[in-house]
Order: sequence, then structure tokens, then C-alpha cells
Amino acid sequence: MRLHHVQVSMPPGSEEEARAFYAGTLGLKEVNKPPSLADRGGCWFRAFDGEVVVAEIHVGVEPGFAPGKKSHPAFVVESVARLEELAAGIQAAGFDFSWEERYTFEGYERFHCRDPFGNRVEVLTPRPGAS
Repeated sequence: MRLHHVQVSMPPGSEEEARAFYAGTLGLKEVNKPPSLADRGGCWFRAFDGEVVVAEIHVGVEPGFAPGKKSHPAFVVESVARLEELAAGIQAAGFDFSWEERYTFEGYERFHCRDPFGNRVEVLTPRPGAS
């Protein structure tokens, strides 16, 4: 078994804000939704390793939206340098951001941020020398 995707929610009509964060700031690639689902609104994003999809997040429209405060997707990046580069971009873009838990998960360095809708997002990388 493997994970196909994670879905987070957003308020109706917020696709441009989703694109700015997930594609513009995190660097994921937006992909077209299947025609049978396109009328529902929302956006889909993927991360690739070469041609292989390694992460997929669906940002779906939810009437009566409330952000995920604790639930969250967690994206793994290849190095501390990339982690810090993403962190700088997220902070520069003005998104809610924290290094508070940077060293609290054994074997990893990480940060947490909030997407434009207040959903929690984690980005982490294996700590150098960790097995």
C-alpha cells in the first residue's frame, strides 16, 4: 500500500491563493483535475522526483470551511539547505511560520507553517548523520 494524496480544504473561490502558496511558495506543480471532478473547484498539486510523483495534495473547496489546526500534510525535502530555502521563502511571503519544533522529531529538522487558509503544513528533512 502507498499513499496516493492528502486533501486539505479551502473556502470557495480561493484557488488563486492556493496556487500562490502551494505552487508559488512551496514549488509544487499544479496538475489538471480529471474532467469528472473539475466542476467542484479546488486545485491539485504534485511534487516529482524526475518523472515519478512523490507527493500529491488536493486543495478542495469546502462550504463552511474551517482550517485544520493540528492535522496536516508533511513534505520531505532533500537537505537542510533546501529546508532553510523554503522557510525563507515562506517567511518572506508573509505566511504564518515557526521553527519552534525544529529539533523535536528525532532524526529530522522541520518547520511548520500555515497555508493562506490557516491549514497547518509541515516541511522536514532528515537530520545530517541521522540513520
